[in-house]
Amino acid sequence: MKAFLPLSLCGLLILVMTGFSCGDKNGNPEPDEETEIEEPSSWFAMGVDLSYVNQIEDHGGVYRVEGEAKDPFSILKSLGANAVRVRLWHNPQWVREVYGNPSKPLYSGFDDVLKTIRRAKELRMAVLLDFHYSDFWADPGRQEPPEAWENITSLDVLSDSVYNYTFAVLKKLDQLSLLPEMVQIGNETNCGLMMTGTKEGFPAPDACNGRWQNLGVIINSAIKAVRDVSANSSMKTEIALHVADPKNLEWWFSKAVTDGGIQDFDIIGFSYYPLWHTTIPSGSLLTLVKKMKTDYDKKVMVLETAYPWSISGADNYNNQFGSQKPLTGFPFTRQGQLDFMVMLTQEMISAGANGVFYWEPAWITSEMKDPWGKGSSWENAAFFDFQGNTLPVTRYLNWTYKMNP
Repeated sequence: MKAFLPLSLCGLLILVMTGFSCGDKNGNPEPDEETEIEEPSSWFAMGVDLSYVNQIEDHGGVYRVEGEAKDPFSILKSLGANAVRVRLWHNPQWVREVYGNPSKPLYSGFDDVLKTIRRAKELRMAVLLDFHYSDFWADPGRQEPPEAWENITSLDVLSDSVYNYTFAVLKKLDQLSLLPEMVQIGNETNCGLMMTGTKEGFPAPDACNGRWQNLGVIINSAIKAVRDVSANSSMKTEIALHVADPKNLEWWFSKAVTDGGIQDFDIIGFSYYPLWHTTIPSGSLLTLVKKMKTDYDKKVMVLETAYPWSISGADNYNNQFGSQKPLTGFPFTRQGQLDFMVMLTQEMISAGANGVFYWEPAWITSEMKDPWGKGSSWENAAFFDFQGNTLPVTRYLNWTYKMNP
């Protein structure tokens, strides 16, 4: 089945990639042809966050199609994925502490991210680079400044540090012909950036405590770095801002634009995990996305989502999904997972959105470690079963969506 996907602001419809192939009834890929990457302004992103893949493969994880081991980037691209999201931490030395091995790669550090970007670009997939501006996970409850910046007491110095770091990362990628199509300034910045676990005197951009002006200075500094690199590159990188839970969209972007003076961005991004984010029901989400597009004249993308296909697990790492009550009509089954992703993607297409990224669809069980366990807390929400074979959910990537619903 061919996935007809909408252009962003012009209301037309095109095929995102002319080489899409059909999958069989189990979602297994058939060969496709090499295609050029479309400009981000002209396509709907069928996105997958593959930040963990290098680490998983280094620790025994194997991805299969009908039992045959294959490259996961190639699998997902052949099934219809056209964009890869990857997170970047500033200096994640803690990874080596988790493994007790000083020679371990710094997963989600620059070199690891470079590898992921190269893998995606070699397959003609677009890239969304997610700057966390932290050495660790950044989310609504935790936004710690990098250790290298923790003693800063001047907003101007912090702003310069953010600019220089962002510029250096992107300039190096550009020199390698790997500049991302999209860059995300911060991850789930509901209350801001770098505002938890700070030392006395740190100029925290903490919007929830009224420091919208500080947040605006920092985000605008990062935006300027992206624009400055892009100005001298053939790649005109688009900029996304990202909050968790659609209930925060109207409040956050209104305050960011008016109180923070943040205006030079391209994409309104949000995380939508329906088992956690329950305030905005599915039908209302379509209306909200339409309103955000109208109010701000920006693109809108779901930058993170997921839904489980099982309540079971493949290891002793407790899963994050499975204890909740399933959404009505979407049981925690293989079919339920597929049906949810088709429904959400159709809803976003109908709303005029510009993409949906699934968070860590390749986080299968392996011997990899993080601070909370070994294996995966997400394998029952991945796109691969407990033997590493593709699941039916992958069919949503190349579904026949309604062009004029």
